Amino acid sequence: MFNITKKEMMWAGKKLTLETGRMARQADGAVLVTYGETSVLCTAVAERSAKPGQDFFPLSVHYQEKYFAAGKIPGGFFKREGKPTERDTLTSRLIDRPIRPLFPKEFLNETQIIATVLSFDQIHESDIPALIGTSAALTVSGIPFMGPIGAARVGYINDEFVLNPTVDQMKNSKLDLVVAGTKEGVLMVESEAHELPEEKMLEAVMFGWRGFQPVIDFIIDFAEKCAKEPWELPAPAFDKKALEGKLRDLVTADFKAAYATRIKQERVAKLDAARTKAVEALVPKDDKNSPVTSALIEAMCKEVEADLVRNGILDTGSRIDGRDTKTIRPIVAEAGFLPRVHGSALFTRGETQACVVATLGTGDDEQIIDGLHGESKETFMLHYNFPPYSVGEVGRMSGAGRREIGHGKLAWRSLHPLLPTAEKFPYTLRIVSEITESNGSSSMATVCGSSLALMDAGVPLTRPVAGIAMGLIKEGAKFAVLSDILGDEDHLGDMDFKVAGSELGVTALQMDIKITSITEEIMSIALRQAKEGRMHILGEMAKALTKSRDALNQNAPQIVTIKIPKEKIREVIGSGGSVIREITEKTGTKIDIEDDGTIKVAAVGSEAIQKALDWIKGITAEAEVGRIYDGTVVKIVEFGAFVNIMPKTDGLVHISEIAPRRIKTVDEVLKEGDKVKVKCIGMEKGKIKLSMKVVDQKTGQEIQPESRREAS
Repeated sequence: MFNITKKEMMWAGKKLTLETGRMARQADGAVLVTYGETSVLCTAVAERSAKPGQDFFPLSVHYQEKYFAAGKIPGGFFKREGKPTERDTLTSRLIDRPIRPLFPKEFLNETQIIATVLSFDQIHESDIPALIGTSAALTVSGIPFMGPIGAARVGYINDEFVLNPTVDQMKNSKLDLVVAGTKEGVLMVESEAHELPEEKMLEAVMFGWRGFQPVIDFIIDFAEKCAKEPWELPAPAFDKKALEGKLRDLVTADFKAAYATRIKQERVAKLDAARTKAVEALVPKDDKNSPVTSALIEAMCKEVEADLVRNGILDTGSRIDGRDTKTIRPIVAEAGFLPRVHGSALFTRGETQACVVATLGTGDDEQIIDGLHGESKETFMLHYNFPPYSVGEVGRMSGAGRREIGHGKLAWRSLHPLLPTAEKFPYTLRIVSEITESNGSSSMATVCGSSLALMDAGVPLTRPVAGIAMGLIKEGAKFAVLSDILGDEDHLGDMDFKVAGSELGVTALQMDIKITSITEEIMSIALRQAKEGRMHILGEMAKALTKSRDALNQNAPQIVTIKIPKEKIREVIGSGGSVIREITEKTGTKIDIEDDGTIKVAAVGSEAIQKALDWIKGITAEAEVGRIYDGTVVKIVEFGAFVNIMPKTDGLVHISEIAPRRIKTVDEVLKEGDKVKVKCIGMEKGKIKLSMKVVDQKTGQEIQPESRREAS
């Protein structure tokens, strides 16, 4: 019934298995990849023809984690997987980015990749197997694909690089880097690092690239046994070369004039006018079945634009806005410009602007994450928003898409290594970056603005963080690396290379290549040039703030942490939460109690916090021998009086300890409800022994022995 092809190899000390022919046999390509005991089913399906007038490549990638893979049932009310999680979305992007450049430009058929995690062993992450399985599925499918690619994760543990570290090993790593590429070079990098130098980051990239070369050979051997016949690319329905010649004659002068305009909105208007002119001149008006459509002409216009801009930069070294390849656009950094928020910054670089706000919260504000790794809590959130007005457009307003999630996570990785630990700074942090203008690298503007907003809020950031986006123009042997790229340079260039970090080193690196690969030499030049740019940006940011403010913003909650014995937790919470509820309601505070006895009390204002702390300490405190207490007589007995000195804590004042003179009965001196001052003079079998006669009942001061003898 099945025609199964299966191959195994040892990779980084673990078994890697590829199998096809047993599952998803109706897909064009389907490969079950297993690494350790983590298994991912990867499928590739493409339409047999492109839609009429199709002018872009409609590739969609969907990575999905099934809870059953880890032996779990989804939490919440609905017990089935819902919309993609943030991790699903980020991994989908991780797969999409290195495979997209490897489809032929002529191939415009709708293509869909689905990677489903079927088994997760809690040891080996599923994203690298998903990348490898996708590469294998495309390679065996027959779909036009100039692969295969390989991928690997690189850790840096005890000053050594580790290929594909386990989940536990990553907890001690100073680097989390994923690299993908071909035999020729690197296509994609995604990473978070603890201020590693540029040279070390480049070493890590090349270590990973060399590490996955055996996997590429493995996929080729696998495909030789089971690959389907390759699809033939459709023959062009028109003479593209002749049409392109007409187009160039018609609009080249207009495009040159447009790109000589340095103001973005004016440039966009001129480019739109030139494209409209081309469509009106070259699209047949009477032939609705003509392959030459307005969408086709507009797509060809982009190719002409790219050729003009790219060769202009390579030939002259001058860019669209007149800068050379290394100059950074003008920067204005402002901190604390919003009055009521906890921390704010407005970071403007050229025509890109980020309005960033930092909010400090308590344990109640932590984000609970339920995934294959188990339930966890996140105390740092960064949300990036890209409204349509930022590029002068009218657009649909909806929830965060893949772009917003991806850019937000990149900024998150950039700042995360320099945040204070929860023990030193027990706050939940949320950053929101509203992109108010955009013309290139709004994610890096978010990094800069977020750093300033956190420092403005008084968050003790170890050092300021800045980010810069680098670009590449490459034609044959000629290339130019561009610092601080514009939006047009991003669209028309060959590389989007983002580097974030402090003055000491790199904290995040993300690279996407639009050509088949780039070399180590180009990456080295880009990293060196990016460092120069980052140092310049940090200098401009320092004009607004050089370090975190000495105190928290007055609008932010204050948090005080204390620790109580575990056995006292129940008393603080009370039956059904009655005690803790009463404390929070009457003091106006938020209180978090952890299983180890750590209690965090938060409020805007120290007076409310102190009231709650005194209440809690009163509940949990234990009598100390030698300490003087204010107490209340709660019961009179023949041999003495019971006095309440703390909530739920009474001690006995024996009749002989009530007064410095001899008394016959207790009620000669005391009655229930009297306020007295007592000293703890001992503990006997868990019972507290108190004395009144050794304390001056007016001043609360202890009476010295000589004075007691005189009084008696």
